[in-house]
Amino acid sequence: MAKPTRLQWGLLGTARINQAVFDPIRSSNNSELMAVASRSQEKAAYYAEAWGIPHFHLSYDALLADPEIDVIYNSLPNGLHAEWSIKAMQMGKHVLCEKPLTTSTLDMDVVEEVSMKTGMVIAEAFMYRHHPQTLLVKKMVDNGEVGYLQMIRGSFCYTNTRPNNPHFDLQLGGGSLWDVGCYPISYARYLIGGEPIEVYGSQVTGPTGIDLLYAGQLNFPGGVITQFDCSFITPSKSLIEIIGNKGRITISEPYKPGKRTKILLERDGQTQDIWIDGAELYRGEIEDLENAILLRKPPRISLDDSRGNIAAIEALHQSARLSKPISL
Repeated sequence: MAKPTRLQWGLLGTARINQAVFDPIRSSNNSELMAVASRSQEKAAYYAEAWGIPHFHLSYDALLADPEIDVIYNSLPNGLHAEWSIKAMQMGKHVLCEKPLTTSTLDMDVVEEVSMKTGMVIAEAFMYRHHPQTLLVKKMVDNGEVGYLQMIRGSFCYTNTRPNNPHFDLQLGGGSLWDVGCYPISYARYLIGGEPIEVYGSQVTGPTGIDLLYAGQLNFPGGVITQFDCSFITPSKSLIEIIGNKGRITISEPYKPGKRTKILLERDGQTQDIWIDGAELYRGEIEDLENAILLRKPPRISLDDSRGNIAAIEALHQSARLSKPISL
């Protein structure tokens, strides 16, 4: 039997975030959602029936061994991303992995090596990077709409009231920095187009040892400074502010923009509302991976880009532990 021309997707785990990719996969002409895996037979069967997924597997290994599956969506807890993404590639599967792709640069080096050896495509699922709003902001900064960059401020905070959630487990890569702090760090690095040379930060830790709240600063070449905060214990806040010598861009929905969004440009004493026709938030990352697999286009978020974000977060964790700046 000839293999279907559409990419067959399998879900590694039953995390809530899976629901965000159902419609983008199902509405694509190039993809089909075929299977889900769970270590619990009851959960796997219920999940497949509830969401109309044709097949289910009773272990992650069984899903990876399924010859009909082309692509794995890895939504396991952070600390399991590297292990199961590597196994998936070794079994001949392409991977879209939820952020962070790994929780260490050592693991990231292995991911890159396995991707190169197997020829499998793997990309980090930072959905906001594919949205028209983000692409427009990058173009505005590159075109000098705010002059030369001086500072970027970012926040991503919410109150996490689920103490049994993996984000509270230190061994599974928990903490607000890996969960949501990675967004303003990624956004700043993307706009600046480079890596920090020094980072510094402080944290409030919880009983399980994770950072419940983190505030940090990243210093970039040329004197550009990024400051950010992230939290599990403060009211919800989502913001990016881009400051240059000639103006300022404020983005009130930087990480989860919708189909109609607005940013503010302040320049020459005037404030301008810029409206953007957006897109379904998670569609871009699905299409990007399809193009990388089927058309051999490089993914928008390269593995080097992902590694840079992970290296910055590693250094920030070290800075908080040692209470001193860390050079990269």
